[in-house]
Amino acid sequence: MDLVEFQGKQLFGRNGVPVPPPGTACRTVEEAVAAAEGYLGGGADAVMVKAQVKTGGRGKAGGVKYAPSIDAVREHAEAIIGLDIKGHTVNVVYIEPASDIAEEYYLSVMHDRVNKGHLVICSKEGGVEIEEVNRTNPEAVVKRQLTPNETADGLPLETARAIIDEARFPDDVAADAADLLVALFDAYRNEDATLAEINPLIKTGSAPGADPSGAGRVIALDAKVTLDGNAAFRHDGYDEWKIDGIDADDPLEAEAKSKGIQYVKLDGSVGVLGNGAGLVMATLDVVAQNGGRAANFLDVGGGASADAMAESLGLVLKDPAVKSVFINIFGGITRGEEVANGIIEATERLGEFPQKLVVRLDGTNAEEGRRILNEADLPSVVAAATMQEAATTAVQLASEA
Repeated sequence: MDLVEFQGKQLFGRNGVPVPPPGTACRTVEEAVAAAEGYLGGGADAVMVKAQVKTGGRGKAGGVKYAPSIDAVREHAEAIIGLDIKGHTVNVVYIEPASDIAEEYYLSVMHDRVNKGHLVICSKEGGVEIEEVNRTNPEAVVKRQLTPNETADGLPLETARAIIDEARFPDDVAADAADLLVALFDAYRNEDATLAEINPLIKTGSAPGADPSGAGRVIALDAKVTLDGNAAFRHDGYDEWKIDGIDADDPLEAEAKSKGIQYVKLDGSVGVLGNGAGLVMATLDVVAQNGGRAANFLDVGGGASADAMAESLGLVLKDPAVKSVFINIFGGITRGEEVANGIIEATERLGEFPQKLVVRLDGTNAEEGRRILNEADLPSVVAAATMQEAATTAVQLASEA
């Protein structure tokens, strides 16, 4: 479960991570104007108008604006509310006093599935995409793997200090940044998060006429948090974070969840359906290697029945972005004839649809499955002998659609 920015800041704040004073979440332009009037009238030089959606790239998309006046607030709120940002419609904007930023850094804690532990990523170059920094200036990004044993009682302060020192944070903020990292790790662990990211982490400046005692603090100006749905039972289902109008779950993902189907919506045009998470991940890779982009991740499981195949395929085809479907099945528990019957049943249930289905069958009873499909003579099905052939065909069909 992803949180939007202001929710992430609330979560950070209650776990001891320094954050700016609370802003106001607004659903209408008039609410945004009223909130800004309060801040500007209370001494703030300017406010920020920030789209609240569960995706990155808000600034580049025009979803984060500086507003030194009420007229500017109204103009920006009118432009941002209803804005589409990577397929997410902005229904809520967050109004907060603009911070005086002296320097920007990056800090995150995330679950490290590969090493079965935790990963801290730290850089003194924040405010930009950390992936780009890692690509162009990798020595500026510190990555520290942590085991559950060494963090059983939280992140030791000496470890936090070592990470901050390795990242070469300025001396005047290093101690505070280390303390903040300890608190960030506590937030990550206490709330059962899989990601707790701050970008940017800022050192506050001293604006003209402002109280200089407020300068030099290190605070989380932004927050990106992903909570582990498997731990929801320990947090009353995370109900406190479910707010109407703020980026509800993708409807296809919600439908899949209700049916027990492992489905993740992506942003490509090639639907992907396979049996086993590893095979599906490999299928995503081979689609990308052939110049395509997957529209989804869908694992029908190790013992998928014809009914499961039909339900899963129907779900993939509901996505209007899908231009072709790559069905990649390696028979073990799942038998080839069951897969073939499921595909036939799905086409009968769904009627006519424009997408072509590229099917690669291998393993248990694969020959029988291919025989069933060939005899069915389905105009929407294209058989492929290998994974590479199937990927090439699916990408080509998607590009031509």
